[in-house]
Amino acid sequence: MSTTAEHEASQRLTNGHDATNAAVSVRALWKVFGPKAEQIVGSPEATLSRSELMTRTGCTVAVNDVSFDVAPGEVFVVMGLSGSGKSTLIRCLTRLIEPTAGEVLLDGEDVRDMSDTRLRELRRTHVSMVFQHFGLLPHRQVIDNVAYGLEIRGAKKKERHARAKEMVDLVGLTGYERSYPDQLSGGMQQRVGLARALAVDPSVMLFDEPFSALDPLIRRDMQKEVIRLHEEVGKTMVFVTHDLQEALKLGDRILIMRDGAVVQIGTPAEVVAQPADDYVRDFVSDVPRSHVLTLRYVMREPRPSDSDEGPVMSPDTIVRQAARAALASAHPVRVVENGQVIGIVDDDAILRVVVAEEGAPA
Repeated sequence: MSTTAEHEASQRLTNGHDATNAAVSVRALWKVFGPKAEQIVGSPEATLSRSELMTRTGCTVAVNDVSFDVAPGEVFVVMGLSGSGKSTLIRCLTRLIEPTAGEVLLDGEDVRDMSDTRLRELRRTHVSMVFQHFGLLPHRQVIDNVAYGLEIRGAKKKERHARAKEMVDLVGLTGYERSYPDQLSGGMQQRVGLARALAVDPSVMLFDEPFSALDPLIRRDMQKEVIRLHEEVGKTMVFVTHDLQEALKLGDRILIMRDGAVVQIGTPAEVVAQPADDYVRDFVSDVPRSHVLTLRYVMREPRPSDSDEGPVMSPDTIVRQAARAALASAHPVRVVENGQVIGIVDDDAILRVVVAEEGAPA
């Protein structure tokens, strides 16, 4: 088994994700651009740097032996710097870009084996995509932009407008149904894009850096909107971004890419607490740890002498959320999972995290 495959298997075991029940399952996925691309897959040339590979073969490896699973209802974030392969990867999931090798399973069905007819059906009914550039039809009102996917399906006008109105209301655009895209702000236009993606009731939603063109305040509002919508509709989401703060805010788990390959997969707390290498460590160096780390990473083993009193919290409680209750109590926090006390958090454990954020010795 390759190092990447071993890492993936470990991550799936650690996080309890069963590939047999995955909404999206990617196995040994490659995308190579250039002549005789399929010959690069798994070859010694694939280990060359991008510049060396281009010089020697005229090829570029954009996605390099990537494997991961996304659980139903999970928000799975793919992040990396420009050129890391993240946008190519998400486009391979529905063959907007044709993969060179590997498997892409959506609800157990391999996208690479689908006929053109079946692939069109998948894109119309099963998967929706939200792009960085909104892709709205300028000559159509909001209601018709939102209903466009339903129109392509052949839904009657009354039916599709009723569904579109529900989605317009859901994303907070009530009253703008008859507006045209150029009458809306950038954030409002992106809400139309979200409503359009939701209107077809997909089981999987793909987001390709949808907020990177928005100013910071609107971007923050749209991140909150995605969180709210996910809580309401519970869709499986694969979200691409180059922004670590956005990844940490939105993701149940995060896949970090570099030069087309997987560097690390983990929860936000795992990525911050246990970076896989110096690349990830540098990424997370400025992250406020108390905003990301959970009690699982600061608790100690229970002792017979520990009091039965004190606040009771889940191991997945964020340190920052726990701090106020912990510091206000005369007793340590008891960390409880499945009815059992699995750890104790003393005041000094929380203070160490806060002090470390401020750059002082912890």
